[in-house]
Amino acid sequence: MLRSAALRVTRPRLAVLDVVHEHPHVDTDTVYGAVRATLPDVSRQAVYDVLRALTIAGLVRRIQPSGSVSRYESRIGDNHHHLVCRKCGAIADVECAVGEAPCLTPSEAPGFVVDEAEVIYWGLCENCSTSVSP
Repeated sequence: MLRSAALRVTRPRLAVLDVVHEHPHVDTDTVYGAVRATLPDVSRQAVYDVLRALTIAGLVRRIQPSGSVSRYESRIGDNHHHLVCRKCGAIADVECAVGEAPCLTPSEAPGFVVDEAEVIYWGLCENCSTSVSP
């Protein structure tokens, strides 16, 4: 995977990729902690740099719902969207809103060729919605 993206295969890159694949919508601090468990000498900056390189290479996707920290996921290239719980911050994947990517067609796109739409649905997850008193 790394070589096909023209990236050198390094232990930090492999460790970060493993964490992102194991934990959908993982935040940077969680990635750092998990990588440190296997590579105790890795720096926070190294993890940030790896996440940036993997994102630029298209091996992971970075999302950042409003008011939230950056999250990373390994599900790439399908233009799926997300549900975000307003109470606990849980994130779930949902398929493309309508039709084929980019899913939504803007009313106008002066000079732009649209290739992706980012949609975030906000609400309460099942756990939070059942804990809300009527």
